[in-house]
Amino acid sequence: MSDLDRIDRRIVQLLQNNGRISNKELAAQVELAPSTCLERMRRLSQSGIIKGFHADVEAKALGIGLQAMYFIELSKHKREVVTKFHAEVLQIPEVVAAYLIAGRYDFLVHVAVRDTQHLRDLALDTFTSRPEVTRIETALIFNYSRSFELPSYLEDDW
Repeated sequence: MSDLDRIDRRIVQLLQNNGRISNKELAAQVELAPSTCLERMRRLSQSGIIKGFHADVEAKALGIGLQAMYFIELSKHKREVVTKFHAEVLQIPEVVAAYLIAGRYDFLVHVAVRDTQHLRDLALDTFTSRPEVTRIETALIFNYSRSFELPSYLEDDW
């Protein structure tokens, strides 16, 4: 466990539920003075516990009609190959997330594209053309949602 106390954990939880909560409201909910609460938020950000604030955007409104997962197998598992591939994949505009995983495949890459033609072109032009990629399998995402909250079992430690 990290060195977070009960109040820090509550601040993190509240921010995960509403990243736009005002400092005044946040301070009231954790029963701190606004200045103390702001200082804790700064410390949580500077230490890397709070990594940023993001907007939850409707993908279709931006022209994204399809999301998919690419399961990718690499030809070599040397650390420098894996690290370089991961870093480069994250620079691809269509990539939402990239996970280094264990099992049959080495990476699970979440992509968001306009349509099936875009998905096919992305796979062929950007992934399978790479010399370190030996296999790619695609799974379409029919529905996408995620939770931004800490798992509830962590509350037991508070």
